[in-house]
This record gives sequence, structure tokens and C-alpha cells, in this order.
Amino acid sequence: MQVDNQVSPGKVPYFCSVRYGIAVFLLLCNVIIMSQRVCLSLTMIAMVNSTEPHGLSNTSTKELQDNIKNPVYNWSTEIQGIMLSSIFYGVLISQIPAGYLSGIYSLKKMIGFALLLSSLFTLLLPLAAEFGEILVIICRVIKGLFQGITLTTQQVIWIKWAPPLELGRLTALSLSGLLLGPCIVLLITGFICDSLGWPMVFYIFGACGCALSVLWFILFYEDPKDHPFISNREKEYITSALTQQVSSSTLIKVPIKAMLKSTPLWVISLCNFAFFWSNTFLSIYTPIYIDYKLHVDVEENGLLSSLPHLFAWIFAVLAGYMADIFQTRNTFSLVTIRKLFTSLGLLLPSLFSLCLLYLSSSYYATIIFLILANSTGSFAMGGIIINVLDIAPRYYGFLRGITNVIGLTGGLIASTVTGIILSEDAESPWLKIFLLMIANNMISLIFYLIFAKAEVQEWAKERQNTYL
Repeated sequence: MQVDNQVSPGKVPYFCSVRYGIAVFLLLCNVIIMSQRVCLSLTMIAMVNSTEPHGLSNTSTKELQDNIKNPVYNWSTEIQGIMLSSIFYGVLISQIPAGYLSGIYSLKKMIGFALLLSSLFTLLLPLAAEFGEILVIICRVIKGLFQGITLTTQQVIWIKWAPPLELGRLTALSLSGLLLGPCIVLLITGFICDSLGWPMVFYIFGACGCALSVLWFILFYEDPKDHPFISNREKEYITSALTQQVSSSTLIKVPIKAMLKSTPLWVISLCNFAFFWSNTFLSIYTPIYIDYKLHVDVEENGLLSSLPHLFAWIFAVLAGYMADIFQTRNTFSLVTIRKLFTSLGLLLPSLFSLCLLYLSSSYYATIIFLILANSTGSFAMGGIIINVLDIAPRYYGFLRGITNVIGLTGGLIASTVTGIILSEDAESPWLKIFLLMIANNMISLIFYLIFAKAEVQEWAKERQNTYL
């Protein structure tokens, strides 16, 4: 039943509204963050004189001239692997501290400075490469620290800016930039390397990040009440919809014991582990699988590898919109909506992976099933990705950091295990890899369907006084 003085959501515009402007701005920030993170995996081809072990020094006149715009280094495949993965350790380390501090310090300053510093270290990477691989690794770790801060704290913004009936679409729209970023990188990085040289890739993405951070400091306000450009109608709609929301900008004690005993929180964490496992594996190893299965050239491989990210972005936005529509129309209860989209996000990639293994006899069948297996995991945007905000809005930043750490751990394990299986099993490695991912998804989903909740837990309510 609608409160008399509450603005009807039907009377408040979606397009050209400040809250959706913030979501689009965050989408662009996430595109830049992922571009800064992923571009090294493609520029590495131009940065080293061989991707095979023990590349020999090349001294031809033509390549010496080309080194002016494309410096070449003798880095072993082991060093290259450490460089590529080092950024994840920075992201992992910063998750929990960033999540906790996001409830205390200014989100505007945390996100703005983190994005700016990540961009500055992106600009410095070509210079770091001139001084050796150690500085590149250090640069990547530090950049990961700041990216982890940005990724965790940005989600706390919606505590004050997202009406409950729009939480799904605003969250999905902003986070979908993480999926769109790799697609853009795969499409344009090769062109930039060929025409301008690989250092320009870092200069372009770094400069874009610096520009966005400046705009962030100018345009973003943490509370709708303080924003100078928001309409009174939109401000009233947001504030009236969030009258029951709990938020705090002061130091709060975290009920660790109660959290450790919370079954809904455990199953969210378990599903995050499975989601990041499957998402990391499918994202990183798609080009390798395409090469193994289809034997296409590098340009075609890049194009085909970008398609899953594009469809993942579309499905993420669609999932957030559908989740909100179901909630607005009371089609399902909130917990049913979360279970539905979590099921789609874990079940569909498993189903299409089986199709990829047993039904992909042709070129087009392989591409279709690979795209669907890779992209349908985005439906989890309407499920586990925002479920923490349902059960504990008061501690959302801290718990988002916790679940991100668990998820990123799953991603690191998936990458490591996949590499080991590919190197040691010459007969049927992909069968084992996909079946392991499917089993992980199914086990996590079963527990989630049994124990998931979508109401604020007792330990997360403000009146609770039982703390560690």
C-alpha cells in the first residue's frame, strides 16, 4: 500500500535522472577499470619478442626501428604469468578493509582517489617496464589495491541512492561495466598496438581514468539531499522510499560471531565462490578453448572472444531490470526472485557447458554454446550479487568485501587448477575442467536454494546490541 506523501515511481523519470546518471557514470568507471586491468594480457604479445619460453633477442634493423614505438622485452612465460595475475592479489588484499571503511569515510573521496591513483599507475606502466619486470609487478599490485577499493565501495552508494524497487537495475547497470570493459579491450587494443604502439594503450586508458576521476569529484554527491542538480520530485521519491533503510557514517562494531553463524550469509559466500570460479575460468580460457576447438587466427579469435562479454553485459542489464519488475508487480516474493536469478546464473552456464562438450559438432554450434555458457552467468546480478544488501544493509560494505574475497579466491583457484589440468592431462582436459565447474555450481546452488533468505537478519538490525 502506497504512503500518501510518497512520490509514485511511475511519476518519477528514469531517463535523465540523477540516480541513473550515477549508474551510467559507474558503468563507465568500471569499463575503464577493467580496460586498465585486462589490456596487459593483449599488449603482452607486442611487449615480448616471444610468448614461448626463452625468447631469443632480436636485433634486425626493422625491429630495432619499430622498438621506438613498441619496446620489446625478454620476459619468460613464468614472469608474464606473474605479471598478469599480480593485480588480483592487490584487489584481494583491499576488499575487506575497503568494505569496512566505506561505512565510515567519504565514498566520494575513496572512489575518486582510488580511480585516479589506479589510472596514474596505468600511465606509469610503460615507464616501469623500461626498468624491469619487478617494477611492472609492483605497479600492477598497487593498481589492484586501488581498483579493489573502487569496486567494493561503489556498491555502497546504492544504500542512499537506490529505491528498493530499483536496486536490481541500478546495481546491474553499474556493474555491467565490468563485463563491457573486456569486450571493448578485445576489440580496440590490437588496433591501437598496430597503429600507435602498445604504450599508447596504457596512456589512453590511464588518461580516460584520470578524466573520469576529475568529473567524479565535480559531479558526485553522496546524499540525494545534497545534490544541487536533482529535481525535488526525484529527491522526494528516493528519500521517501529509503525511510526504512539503515545507514551509518560513524564507526560501528561488527557482529562477527553472529555473521559466522549466519547460514544465509554462508550460502551467499558459497555461491560467490562458484560464480567467480566459473566466470573467471570462462573469461580467461575462452580464447584458448577457441584456439583448441576451432583453430582460427588471432584476429578472429579476438572477435569471437569479445562476443561473450557483449552478451554478458546485455544479460546483466536485463537481469537487474527483470528482478525489479518482478518485485514491483509482486510477481514473486523477494527471496524467490533472488533464488530464481541465482539459479539462472549458475544453472544456465552449466547447461550450456554440457552442450558445448557434447553437442558442438559444428563451428556455429560451438560459438553459440560458448557465448551462452559465458554470458548467462550474468543473471546472477539479480540474485547473489545484491542479496547481501537484502539481509544486512547496515554492514553491506564490509560484507560485500568479505564475499568478494571468497569469490576472488574461487577465481584464483579456478585459474590455477585449470592451468594444472591443461598441462598434465593431454587426453581430455576440457571435459574434466568443465565437469569440475558444473559440479561446483550445482553443489553451491543446492545449498543456496535451501538456506537463502532475503529479509534483514536479526544481527543486522540497528537495535541489536550483541557484538563481538
